Amino acid sequence: MAHSIINSKKAPAPIGPYSQATLANNTLYISGQIALDAESGQLINENIEAETHQVMKNLNSILQEAGMGLEHVVKCSIFVKDLNNFGRINETYGSYFKSNPPARETVEVSRLPKDVNVEISCIATK
Repeated sequence: MAHSIINSKKAPAPIGPYSQATLANNTLYISGQIALDAESGQLINENIEAETHQVMKNLNSILQEAGMGLEHVVKCSIFVKDLNNFGRINETYGSYFKSNPPARETVEVSRLPKDVNVEISCIATK
């Protein structure tokens, strides 16, 4: 199976031995994104809404690099440090998927990279 690596300069560089995304057979697998600003390298975490918006911006930048958009997303995985933030995360996340939202799961985890509050990965198809 042929696959290609997708990297966007508008999304933060990986902080470990992985790619931002891999495109295989018209399916894009995007690694978990956190709220790092690609330009400044700073975490955007003044509140959970701002953090979630930055994560979604990072995902969208990678999708665009692959010639896709949020409408191509078929599955998301959301990892949160505190499910008490679920409603606020859900409202922000939902603003990016006005119609036909993708399949999804949300799970609470004990810790995330750089001690962020939310990380989201996704799968998209052309």
